[in-house]
Amino acid sequence: MGTPDFAVPSLEILLQNGYDIAAVVTAPDKPGGRLGVQESAIKKFAVAQHLPVLQPEKLKNPAFLEALRACRADLQVVVAFRMLPELVWNMPPLGTLNLHGSLLPKYRGAAPINWAIINGDTETGVSTFLLQHEIDTGDILFQETLPIGENDTAGELHDRMMMLGAQLVLRTVQAIERGEARPMPQSDTLATHAPKIFTETCRINFARPTTEVHNFIRGLSPYPGAWTLLEDKTFKILRSEKGPAPAQNPEKQPEPGQFVSDGKSYLHIGTLDGYVQVLELQLEGKRRMGVREFLNGHKFK
Repeated sequence: MGTPDFAVPSLEILLQNGYDIAAVVTAPDKPGGRLGVQESAIKKFAVAQHLPVLQPEKLKNPAFLEALRACRADLQVVVAFRMLPELVWNMPPLGTLNLHGSLLPKYRGAAPINWAIINGDTETGVSTFLLQHEIDTGDILFQETLPIGENDTAGELHDRMMMLGAQLVLRTVQAIERGEARPMPQSDTLATHAPKIFTETCRINFARPTTEVHNFIRGLSPYPGAWTLLEDKTFKILRSEKGPAPAQNPEKQPEPGQFVSDGKSYLHIGTLDGYVQVLELQLEGKRRMGVREFLNGHKFK
C-alpha cells in the first residue's frame, strides 16, 4: 500500500527477493497531465510488473474490502499511503507493517523528514512498526539510523531514506516470515510530532539566527519551498549557505530580511546574527535557477 516515489523501492525489493505480491493498493488516478490522468508512481511500477492494482476512493468501500479479502494476504506493507481503518489494517493474520521516515517515537506525523532538518538534527532514520489505532504509535519492529549533513536538503535526505527504508522493509518482512520479529512498545513520553506543512507556515522569518534560517530553507527544499517576498512576488529559496558572522565582516552585515547583491554573482539576505547566501531560488512565475542566472536576468527595483 503506497502512492509516491518513496514507496517504489520497497515494493521492488520485495519482488526481487521472491515475495508474492497479492495486490498493490494506491490512490485513484488524478485528472490532469498530457494524457488526461496522473497515475501514482507506485501504480506505474506495479502495472509494469503486471501486478494487480486496487485504487479505492474510500477505504471502507464494501467492494474494495471484498477485493482486499480475496487477496488472502498474510501481511500488508504500508509505505507512504494514508491512514487505514482498523478493518483494513487488522485484516491479514500477520498484521500490517508501516515504514516511517524517523526514529520513532520521534517525529510522529506527516512530515518527519522536513521537521528533522528544520530542527537542526544531525541524525535521523527509518522505522518499521505494526499499525494500531493512533497514528504512528504501533510497536516498533526495526530501526536504522542515518546522518544529516549541515547542508542536506529534505529532497536529498528523502532519497537516501527511501533506499535505506526499502532495505529495512525487506529485513522486517524476512524476520516476520521466520517468526523472529520482536515488537517493542513505543514510549509516548518521548514522542515528538511532525505535523503537516502548509504554504503559510513556509514563510521565512529572517529575524531568527542564521543557522535556524538555513535549516528552515533546506528542510523545505525542494517542496513546498521556504519563501519570502521580493517586489511583491513570492521568492522561494531552495538552496542556501550560512554567511560568516558579523564580527568577521561587520561592514557587510545586512539588516534582517535585507537583500544585498552585486547584481552579478551573489545574493545575501540578512538574519539576526549574519546572513544566508542564496544559491538556488525560484521567483513566482519563473523556473528554478541558480543565483548567477537569476541575477543575470533580474534588475532590482
